[in-house]
Amino acid sequence: MTELADNLRFLRALIARPKNIGAIFPSSPALATAIARQIDPRTQGPVLELGPGTGVVTRAILARGIAPERLTLVEYNEDFARHNAARFPDVCVIQGDAFDLAKTLGARFAQPFAAVVSGLPLLNFPIALRRRLVDGALERLAPGAPFIQFSYGTHAPVVPPPGHSVVRAAMIWANLPPARVWVYRKN
Repeated sequence: MTELADNLRFLRALIARPKNIGAIFPSSPALATAIARQIDPRTQGPVLELGPGTGVVTRAILARGIAPERLTLVEYNEDFARHNAARFPDVCVIQGDAFDLAKTLGARFAQPFAAVVSGLPLLNFPIALRRRLVDGALERLAPGAPFIQFSYGTHAPVVPPPGHSVVRAAMIWANLPPARVWVYRKN
């Protein structure tokens, strides 16, 4: 029943704001696991997830060994934010705009993030917004920590800024549509 309810919640959001959803189905468990695998649970510090949607990737991050109190979710959609707060009561859920992390996060985090995960459909947005999101996330990372973004495109959604690199960490065929997992890091 939970999966059906999540799919219906996802479909309602897709119909209401297709640009903000960017897919026809929620991320598959295979994609969620591939994303979570990019996070080293032994690395200390908070973990940030942008655009958790129905929480499929959130569940995989927690299963990877990230303690709930280390995880913060930023979700624009009020229904998804409420849903995730109820489903993951020990996780910090912020209903806000991931494209404006300075305003959304404020001064909450003095410590750099051990990882930032993005489920945002970046290819649906202008390059300037994509660049602002990636640059903002990279600025908040600890040295060597990953910014993980999945995409349905054949190339990374943003060219890495100077001093950073991006690699395709996984290709997930067991997702509709098939997806790529991109990992940005500071060199």
